[in-house]
Amino acid sequence: MYSQLRNSRVKLSLGKIFWHEVGQGPNLVFLHGSWDDSNQWLRTIEYLCPHYHCFAPDLLGFGDSERPKTNYSIDLEVECLAQYLDTLNLRQVYLIGHSLGGWVATSYALKYPDRVQGLVLLAPEGVNTGLRRGRWQEARWLTAQPPVAYWLLRSIYPIAKLFGGQTKIDEMLKFRKQLIDAKVAMKLLFRRRRAAIKAELVDEKLSGLNTPLLLLQNSQAQADASSSLCQSYAALAANAEIQFINSGGSNLPLESPDLVAKYIREFAK
Repeated sequence: MYSQLRNSRVKLSLGKIFWHEVGQGPNLVFLHGSWDDSNQWLRTIEYLCPHYHCFAPDLLGFGDSERPKTNYSIDLEVECLAQYLDTLNLRQVYLIGHSLGGWVATSYALKYPDRVQGLVLLAPEGVNTGLRRGRWQEARWLTAQPPVAYWLLRSIYPIAKLFGGQTKIDEMLKFRKQLIDAKVAMKLLFRRRRAAIKAELVDEKLSGLNTPLLLLQNSQAQADASSSLCQSYAALAANAEIQFINSGGSNLPLESPDLVAKYIREFAK
């Protein structure tokens, strides 16, 4: 696949967008997650490109796309996606989104229902689950200045390690690094006014989503954020079906690309 993979850029009114493209057939557009870029989908695309025309853009402000100084929002990302698809003359697409990409994909499908043949979502953000408030508070605490949270976690780490409690601290420190490294994602998910974020949530709109929707969830996840997000979408969207994938983590496109591709292929038939 990689010898056929094309990397391209296009100048839109909102900024330059970078994307990977490969294959021929029905159009599949892959939108990456909060802490990733379009490379997240390459292993999955490798299984699909013989029969599908695959596009994997970096969202505005991510990866190799432009990072303009602007007020980032989900609406802005949806408008940028609309310009991108218009420019490439992609009038009918399947949208596949992970995490933040799932929120953008769903918002686009709600705004342009006639242009989306189907949605495939993995751990999609954009709904007000019971865990969202806790994640919002944790993110703000971990990234506050001065970095009291970081100093505290590092100071208690040796003691926690003695008693086998270092795993939770490792997870929090990893989450903090993700937040700091992905400034636009942090802003979109946690750093805007709560009223602005709430206004873009899709909870109250999902009942009117007529687009066929497939949700892919890690079967080993129980009460973590990703399972809660999938279950919320499944409960609110009328046309939703959910499939479970046996995987050890939450980033299914990287950990189980063959199974993710299998379900996308069956869904897009």
